Amino acid sequence: MTVRVGVITFPGTLDDRDTQRAVRVAGLEAVPLWHRDKDLKQVDAVVLPGGFSYGDYLRAGAISRFSPVMESVIGQAKAGMPVLGICNGFQVLTETHLLPGAMLRNNHLHFICRDQKLRVENAETAWTRSYEQGQEINIPLKNIDGRYVADERVLDELEAEGRVVFRYRDVNPNGSLRDIAGITNEAGNVVGLMPHPEHAVEPLIGTGRTDGLGFFTSILKKLVDA
Repeated sequence: MTVRVGVITFPGTLDDRDTQRAVRVAGLEAVPLWHRDKDLKQVDAVVLPGGFSYGDYLRAGAISRFSPVMESVIGQAKAGMPVLGICNGFQVLTETHLLPGAMLRNNHLHFICRDQKLRVENAETAWTRSYEQGQEINIPLKNIDGRYVADERVLDELEAEGRVVFRYRDVNPNGSLRDIAGITNEAGNVVGLMPHPEHAVEPLIGTGRTDGLGFFTSILKKLVDA
């Protein structure tokens, strides 16, 4: 079975080709998707990669939310298609309300680029099946609008329903509430996180670790098992 994963490019996207390569390294077929197109080309899953779509004007992800492709992504996500938002992609997913909360400027007001330890809090989503709950992984992080916020009611709901997927370990790099690095929707098919798993899939690149590969092999397990 060939699993096709669409990777969307918006104006200002930086990590689309890195994400396409990560998809291929995991044994999946990468399908480039352009932000103006509503046709998802019969993909089985979609990734919204990192970058600075539309220069982060208004708010990070605020303009991309209205790109024609997102109308299709929103509809398919609500129907159960796996969707992953990485960094700017996470910001877009909060703007579409596929995920709750919002992303604000880092509390120290500086761009940050570092290797970041995460703890896997939920290993049952479409994008985390290759991990174990409680496992610690090391993933590159690079952002300036990475502070996850939500009101106490939403935060308590995320905690109670097991929808916090990742937490920052050792240090909170941006002031995200409750050390939240990534969350999921109620169905577990939509996941957003600020760190960049696509930069940690091959031992010769970046951190020299492959801790991010599990995001992409998880989709293979999800769809083949289905």
